[in-house]
Amino acid sequence: IQFDHVTFKYKHGSGQPVLNDISFTIRPGETLGIIGGTGSAKSSLVQLIPRLYDAESGTVRVGGVDVRDYNLDVLRREVSMVLQKNVLFSGTILDNLRWGDANATGEECIRMAKLACADEFIQRFPDKYNTWIEQGGSNVSGGQKQRLTIARALATSPKLLMLDEPFSGVDPIAVSDIQKIVMELRDTDGLSILITDHNVRETLHIVDRAYILFEGKVIKHGTSEEIANDPIARKQYLGDQFRM
Repeated sequence: IQFDHVTFKYKHGSGQPVLNDISFTIRPGETLGIIGGTGSAKSSLVQLIPRLYDAESGTVRVGGVDVRDYNLDVLRREVSMVLQKNVLFSGTILDNLRWGDANATGEECIRMAKLACADEFIQRFPDKYNTWIEQGGSNVSGGQKQRLTIARALATSPKLLMLDEPFSGVDPIAVSDIQKIVMELRDTDGLSILITDHNVRETLHIVDRAYILFEGKVIKHGTSEEIANDPIARKQYLGDQFRM
């Protein structure tokens, strides 16, 4: 995945770019963090990859190909996105998992659930994968909902998994579970992972490299160790007591 001097602004916005001259590369099998506060344009950045929006200037490439040259269905099978506000539908757990791939077999759904650490809690339900999910997932916890949506995103066997604010609105136990999922998925052959988050402490431990965004610009980047040990980054973003 490559961003090459990408600038983006919303057509019906203020007219000012929300992303300004962004360049970075995600290598195959790498886990990258995009970190920034509210208004830093993290979500806008990741939405350019599956072409929910198109860049104003510059180029976004997947596999060396400009995303604008892809068939959209093909592109969106290659890159899978878990949004900050997860949506589950009325239906069984299997129905929800197959929303990622309507042709997925039961065995494939179970394999994806195991990768997302969801199989453990599913097996505790009396009806297991035939458990009925209420509209919006109101009968499962926030952490369980997050794991189910990650499993669903994996159903297409994507090359890139994007997690947009995965730690937002979940309890500390769920945060730990999601961090565990990411660490285990890092061993999945050929899968790259992109995580956006406002909380650098939760993300730095589980990424190879990180980019810090502020008002749509990259203001610092490096390996997780470099950022954690940078005195300015510690003071401004991490706190002086933070260490890897």
